[in-house]
Amino acid sequence: MANYTATEIKALRERTGAGMLDVKKALDEADGDLQKAQEIIRVKGLKGVTKREGRATAEGLVAARVEGSVGYMVEVNSETDFVAKSAPFVEFGNKVLDAAVAADASTLESLMDAQADGKAVSELVTETGALLGEKVVVRRIARVEGENVAVYLHKTSKDLPAQVGVVLAVTGADAGPVAHDVAVHIAAMSPTFLSQEDVPAETVESEKRVAEETARAEGKPEKILPNIINGRLKGYFKDVVLLDQDFAKDSKKTVGKVLEEAGATATAFARFRVGA
Repeated sequence: MANYTATEIKALRERTGAGMLDVKKALDEADGDLQKAQEIIRVKGLKGVTKREGRATAEGLVAARVEGSVGYMVEVNSETDFVAKSAPFVEFGNKVLDAAVAADASTLESLMDAQADGKAVSELVTETGALLGEKVVVRRIARVEGENVAVYLHKTSKDLPAQVGVVLAVTGADAGPVAHDVAVHIAAMSPTFLSQEDVPAETVESEKRVAEETARAEGKPEKILPNIINGRLKGYFKDVVLLDQDFAKDSKKTVGKVLEEAGATATAFARFRVGA
């Protein structure tokens, strides 16, 4: 059996993100040579790519950055949280984000064709999966442009990289502080739409029908049905529309009111939560 220490096992696990058993097998095969063992793990990982194609990738991280007046955000996924918090996977996420910024990518297709370390992101995905011994994917990208762009990343666990990310664009000369606060609000309250005008008409009509049918089933008088429908539709908007939501830091005001008082206007946002 090859001669190697617990410290060397730990170092190789951190370098590759591989499991304990795979690291020990590789070190045995490499006769304790860390560099050779790393190559063995990578080669075996490449051979296993096809076998991993159908696996679920519910873990991962969100990475985001502002360049000038544009905010970029990507979500990359892995199979396990162990890999998600490993140094190679975090580096992979940063490289994907770098590629998105360099290529000014706005779609997943353009991102996968973008260059990272002299190769396409799609190739980097395959190589990273081989190194880590898990299926890894680039799931989505958001590009938000505006006068002022704020980014907020939130860790749901101190042991994991950011699991929630928000990119928000606002107008207004002094909108920086309020933009940050609203970005934090978005992370916590997960609105779906910016304004009521952004809610699809068919969705609004569906909510109205549900409200009416529910009210009738409850035996509400016919003459007050319009008020009930409007009230429940307003409640729906407060749940899903950013500007209509009660502000997380001051529930006596809506987000729209807070922005108005700061002389700011929200123009676009994106919110990612890993696996959602």
